[in-house]
Amino acid sequence: MGRSTGALSVGKVIGEVVDPFTPTAEITVIYGSKQVANGCEIKPSLAADKPHVQILGSSNNAAHLYTLVMVDPDAPSPSEPSYREWLHWMVVDIPNGSDVTQGKELVTYTGPCPPVGIHRYVFAVFNQSNEGPTTQIGPPNGRPNFNTRQFASQHYLGPPVAAIYFNSQKEPKTRKRQ
Repeated sequence: MGRSTGALSVGKVIGEVVDPFTPTAEITVIYGSKQVANGCEIKPSLAADKPHVQILGSSNNAAHLYTLVMVDPDAPSPSEPSYREWLHWMVVDIPNGSDVTQGKELVTYTGPCPPVGIHRYVFAVFNQSNEGPTTQIGPPNGRPNFNTRQFASQHYLGPPVAAIYFNSQKEPKTRKRQ
């Protein structure tokens, strides 16, 4: 697949959300008619509804499965000031080469809602491997204080195989005419 992770490093996705990895799959994320590219800006209103997401691995094996998580690593956590993420979406059992709608949604989608400043929204894709202990992936305890690395470790997912992110910030309120 040979995609570079340079933009993920520059955007601090690698380092803050995931460890360095070598991409072996491609992820395509489209909101309406806008395709996500690393670091692009997408307004919360455009991303209010689930995007169209497709995952294509290097194998043509449709039985190969992936897990997708979408997180906001810039969300403040009132209960824990250390670095944690807000989970926006989780889909498991996504067949290779298909749309994520073919997987099982464990955490329903919520669009970006940055309260202040610019927030990164990261999509990370993991292999669901048959290696190591078998664990069924279940929903996490909640959306706040999610940790992508810890989740991947607990479920023996290993490093991501693909990732992409966009930036979003609060949209100004429109003024009403009097």
